Amino acid sequence: MSTARTPLLTPVLLAGCIVIIVSFAIRASFGVFQIPIATEFNWPRSEFSLAIALQNLFWGIGQPIFGALAERIGDRKAIILGALTYAAGLVLSSFAVTPEAHQLYEVLVGFGIAGTGFGVILAVVGRASSDENRSMSLAIATAAGSAGQVFGAPLAEWLLGMMAWQNVFILFAAAILLTLLALPLMRSPHMASKAELEESLGAILGKAFRDPSYTLIFLGFFSCGYQLAFITAHFPALVTEMCGAIDPSGTLASLGVTSTSALGAVSISLIGLANICGTLFAGYLGKRYSKKYLLTGIYIGRTLAAAAFIAFPITPTSVLVFSVVMGALWLATVPLTSGLVAHIYGLRYMGTLYGIVFFSHQLGAFLGVWLGGRLYDVYGNYTAVWWVGVGIGAFSAIVHLPIKEVPLGKRVANALA
Repeated sequence: MSTARTPLLTPVLLAGCIVIIVSFAIRASFGVFQIPIATEFNWPRSEFSLAIALQNLFWGIGQPIFGALAERIGDRKAIILGALTYAAGLVLSSFAVTPEAHQLYEVLVGFGIAGTGFGVILAVVGRASSDENRSMSLAIATAAGSAGQVFGAPLAEWLLGMMAWQNVFILFAAAILLTLLALPLMRSPHMASKAELEESLGAILGKAFRDPSYTLIFLGFFSCGYQLAFITAHFPALVTEMCGAIDPSGTLASLGVTSTSALGAVSISLIGLANICGTLFAGYLGKRYSKKYLLTGIYIGRTLAAAAFIAFPITPTSVLVFSVVMGALWLATVPLTSGLVAHIYGLRYMGTLYGIVFFSHQLGAFLGVWLGGRLYDVYGNYTAVWWVGVGIGAFSAIVHLPIKEVPLGKRVANALA
């Protein structure tokens, strides 16, 4: 008797991708606003950097909160709340004229990203996917974030050429609200096992917190946040100020990229484009090979790429090469890390458990963005904070190795046998 295969592309996956694309397009654009906002108000670089850092921190704080809300009140209601919060933060930010106001309103933006980002969306996609398709479904949803990143920064740069940054923020607020039109498609069945459904949130949290592997996953995700958030927030400015001049008769100039400022925006887009392929490939490999060893390999690759980039003179060519290499490794960690959490601890409370792990990611993000601005003001460049990221990346490569990939329930049963 034949068994019907569950399709990979489902309405839940498509709706989740729509929300993530827009959410991450807006989030990925914030680095483009670094120089315009600092110039308009004559602020030190650290002021707006702190605003973006707080955005990342409260994204992390909000992730387990929205994960728990989705499991309590429903996925769609949690996403609606996240979109409304996101839009409110963007609109209020457009009226902000002091560093403190920007920093306060970025707290709302951070919570909004939590409600419309990976924590909630990956949990509902994971529950709606079959065991066979889960790794690839998580990779597709993660790659959607990269698709948003492809056009987010260049779109912001283009809009800034036509209007004030305040109006760009308001347009972005409208865009995130429009994603709610996709929510009727997001009806996720619960594919958790009977044992998982009967287990309370407190019980599974207790088991996870006592498990050294969960602690290692938590610690390992820290450097991912540091590297990604620092690059998203500061790389356009770093390229603008530290990259060698673009040859006016070269290929880049013929494509319309005539300034290092434009190259900085294009680099973020290129990272996102390369990451679509890298993330999908990671999802493919995650179905076939050990996720912890794949994660170790990704962090080694990032560490080597970052060290090589800063050790040599920064040129337009090195910016493009680094963007492609780092992009291929960019969000490849997300389907592997979220899949590892689902594999070891089950699907029932995946949103909350992954949300807590993601908080570590966002602690790293906060440090990367804030330290980037702080050390820039001290040294006048990004070299010192870049080397900190290289060291943290090497730490994450090592810390994944002792993780036990056997499901926790099976480990307990084996211990009692």
